[in-house]
Amino acid sequence: MSIETATGIARLVHEHGGRALVVGGWVRDRLLGRSGKDVDLEVYGLPAPRLKALLATLAPVNTVGESFTVYKVLDVDVSLPRRESKIGRGHRAFDVSGDPEMAPEEAARRRDFTVNAIAWDPLTDTYLDPFGGRRDLRERRVLRAVDPRTFADDSLRVLRGIQFAARFELEMDAATREICRTIPLDDLPAERIWGEIEKLLLLAERPSLGFALALELGVIDRLFPELKALVGCPQEPEWHPEGDVWVHNLLVIDQARRRIGDLDRARQLTVMLGAVCHDLGKPPTTAFVDGRIRSIDHEQAGIAPTRALLARLNVQTIGGYDVAAQVTGIVAHHLKPHAFSKSATPVSDGAFRRLAQKVDLELLARVATSDCHGRTGTFDCSAIDRFLERARALGVEHRAPEPIVRGRHLLELGLEPGPRMGEILRRVYEQQLDGQVPSLNEGLAIARAIVAETTDTERSNSR
Repeated sequence: MSIETATGIARLVHEHGGRALVVGGWVRDRLLGRSGKDVDLEVYGLPAPRLKALLATLAPVNTVGESFTVYKVLDVDVSLPRRESKIGRGHRAFDVSGDPEMAPEEAARRRDFTVNAIAWDPLTDTYLDPFGGRRDLRERRVLRAVDPRTFADDSLRVLRGIQFAARFELEMDAATREICRTIPLDDLPAERIWGEIEKLLLLAERPSLGFALALELGVIDRLFPELKALVGCPQEPEWHPEGDVWVHNLLVIDQARRRIGDLDRARQLTVMLGAVCHDLGKPPTTAFVDGRIRSIDHEQAGIAPTRALLARLNVQTIGGYDVAAQVTGIVAHHLKPHAFSKSATPVSDGAFRRLAQKVDLELLARVATSDCHGRTGTFDCSAIDRFLERARALGVEHRAPEPIVRGRHLLELGLEPGPRMGEILRRVYEQQLDGQVPSLNEGLAIARAIVAETTDTERSNSR
């Protein structure tokens, strides 16, 4: 409906002496044959009060930014072309004003990259492309700054460039790379950094392209020292013929991206961040042992750097889902799916249930599978499939079983709330995890036995 709404607005604007052009990402996506969702219109030749009054004849107008003269009409953002001047340090330090008398070329100059500076007239089906964005997009396959003189005014453009290059598989041109290397990033708030990283992780088919560019531009050094430590960290060639941990990590990230299509956003990000962070414990644990490269206990060593990275991005819960806890659980246990299925001695059902207390086993298996396939060469990853099959058979692929015996049941037995009740519940639940509490009656019988045992112990100690 968006483009139909935009065309109707453009027609109304034209009838009253103005001109409306579709600008930004929707135009770029149209040229790539992709379906765009958000439609932005720039209106020329009509002052703000008159434009707002015209829009109100079509539908209710929601003023998104009065100072920027941006109006939301149904599902379309309508604005005047804007003048921007830098007034201080920081991503938002601009003085912005609408100017309906600007020429489209002048308005396009304020945009970041040429591929985003193309306008489209929905009434004539013609493009206005003063900076060669169409050729950059379809022929040169290059990401190029519109105006090198003002590009550095907005530091967020560096991160936008990284995710655009990956999403559309464009090569950032040399001049733009040099500008990006010189732009400080310490003025960017965590939420803006995370916003671009999220787009890289979820919208690029090969997010590794963005991470590789980020390393080249010095962004990894400045924003993600935990990832920088992976560069040059060696691995045993027999198991990792692809190279160092950084190279492996990029392969794992792309493998994970293939395995999230059926998940909701929070769980997609959990898998992707699990892939990004899974080997952060290798740099401090990697050593030559008996002539081999080993990273002993790197799962546990990865917990602290994972928490540091997520905290810097301010990633905690998303949509009520505890992403940070799950990502940390994945990092701490990402070798378990393979180890459980390859164990020389059978792994108990209780071990699966206890692991499910710490992490979603299905998400863990997806990252473990990505880790296994994130290597060059041929490796058998079927053990992880067997791990997941068993977790599903036990019904613990997403969470551990709920306790059968709860506090209210112990209250009915005459126990008073307090530490003793908590200890009894814990002991009953431990036996439940081991499969010894199939029903409430059996659970209550065990609880009564524990009560009797602790009562006898207390009486003995009081003598």
